[in-house]
Amino acid sequence: MVSSATFSAMKRVLAIETSCDETAVAVVELHQSLIINHQSIVVLSSIVSSQIDIHKITGGVVPEVAARAHVEAIIPVIAEAVKRAGITKEEIDAIVTTTQPGLRPALVVGETAGWALAAAWNKPFVPVHHIAGHIAAAWLSSEKETIIHKFPATVLVVSGGHTQLFQLNEKLEMKLLGQTRDDAAGEAFDKIARLLELPYPGGPELAKLALQGYGKAFDFPRPMFNSEDLDFSFSGLKTSVYYAIRDKKLSLQEKADVAASAQNAIVDILIQKTLKAVQQEGAQEVIIAGGVAANTKLRETMKTALGDTQFIVPPIKYCTDNAAMIGAAALLGIEMPA
Repeated sequence: MVSSATFSAMKRVLAIETSCDETAVAVVELHQSLIINHQSIVVLSSIVSSQIDIHKITGGVVPEVAARAHVEAIIPVIAEAVKRAGITKEEIDAIVTTTQPGLRPALVVGETAGWALAAAWNKPFVPVHHIAGHIAAAWLSSEKETIIHKFPATVLVVSGGHTQLFQLNEKLEMKLLGQTRDDAAGEAFDKIARLLELPYPGGPELAKLALQGYGKAFDFPRPMFNSEDLDFSFSGLKTSVYYAIRDKKLSLQEKADVAASAQNAIVDILIQKTLKAVQQEGAQEVIIAGGVAANTKLRETMKTALGDTQFIVPPIKYCTDNAAMIGAAALLGIEMPA
C-alpha cells in the first residue's frame, strides 16, 4: 500500500495500462491552480498500442493472445512515452500501474513491467484501480482551458465490463449508488452488434450503423427503467433483440433500425438512472466515463437532458483505455470505495 506521503509528493508519474487489449503508457503531471481545491492534469505523452487487428480474427479478446501482444509492445511503448515526454527518469516521481480489474494475463504484463521499472529506477510503485482511472479522465477533459468541477458530482461509469453510478465529493471520495445486476451496457452493445453480424469491435460499429436507422422501428424493453433503486439490467434487452431478429434475413436498413432502436433503449436507461441519481443526491455536476462515454448519442442526449447541470465528459481518446487516466487517478488520489 502506498503511503499518503507518497501520494502528496507525486507531481509527475509514468503510468502503465494493460487491463485488456491496449498496451498504453503515459507521462502525466499535476498542476495546482490558484483556485482553491482545483487541480489539473497535464499529459506530457500518451502512447496506445492497439490490438484491434489481432482480435478481429476471433471476434473478441482472447486473454492469452492479448497478454503475448502486451509482452511484445510494452518495452517499445514505455521508451516512446518517455522520449515524447522529453524527460529523464530522475524527473519521474513514481511508476503507476493498473492492477485491477481486467484480464489477469494482460494485467500481469503491465504489473511486471511496472514493478521492474520501479525497482530499476528506484521509484515507488503505485497500484491503481482501472475504474478510478476512467473517473480521473474527467480531469483530462480539456487541454486548452481550465474546467472547475462542481461538487457533489454524479459519476456514470459505463464500459464493456462495468455500468456503475457513484457520488463524488470535493475530497474526491466516492460512494457507490448503483450498478448493473447482470451485463454491462458496453457488453450489451457488443453482443447486439454480434447478433447483427457486425465486425469487431462491435460497440462502435453498432453506433455507426445506428446513424442510418430509425430508432423507433423496434420497441425494445428498458429493464429496471422505473425501479426505485439506481441499479441497471441489460440482459433482458439483449434477449429481446435476439428474439426480434432470430431466423430472419435482415436487410442493411433493417439492421440499422435494430441498431438505432437498441441504442436508444440503452441510452434511455443510462440517462433515466443518472437523472434520478442527480435528483436524489443533489448533484451539481455529472461526469460520464468509460469506453461507452465515447458514444455520440449518449453524450449529446445526456447533455440535453441535464439542462443547466454541469456536464463533463472526457475527449474520446481518453474515454477508451489509456494510461493518462491511470496516472491522473494516482496524482489526484482517487480510490475506489471499500
